[in-house]
Amino acid sequence: MPKSVRLRHRVAEDVLRGNGIQWSSTGGCSDRTITSCTSFENVRWGTIKGLIGFAESSGCEITVTGGTERGHADGPYSHWKGYKLDIATSACVDRAIKRYPSAGVRGDGARLYRSPDGTLFAREKDHWDITFR
Repeated sequence: MPKSVRLRHRVAEDVLRGNGIQWSSTGGCSDRTITSCTSFENVRWGTIKGLIGFAESSGCEITVTGGTERGHADGPYSHWKGYKLDIATSACVDRAIKRYPSAGVRGDGARLYRSPDGTLFAREKDHWDITFR
């Protein structure tokens, strides 16, 4: 399937769960229009595939905490446009990401790390913001 294919929430959720990846929502919902929900509606296949690849290579338990729902910064490679997911931090996840070379600091102060395939990890206050292109 091409990386650009857009998925429905339920399909993305099933693929993630089938690969051992969990998700959580502060609002206990998946409605894309509500900021406290965690939605995968309209996420790109390449984003889902990229997260599965990271989970496999890291050996870490992964929990998605943010998807394509409203409330994230805009831009050409945004959450809303299906390019980004947020995941929970853990000692395992932090170690796995910090093995990648530093890519500087984002305008908001988030430290950046870039994997060999170009995935960009930004360490925000309480999670990792990941851009899959």
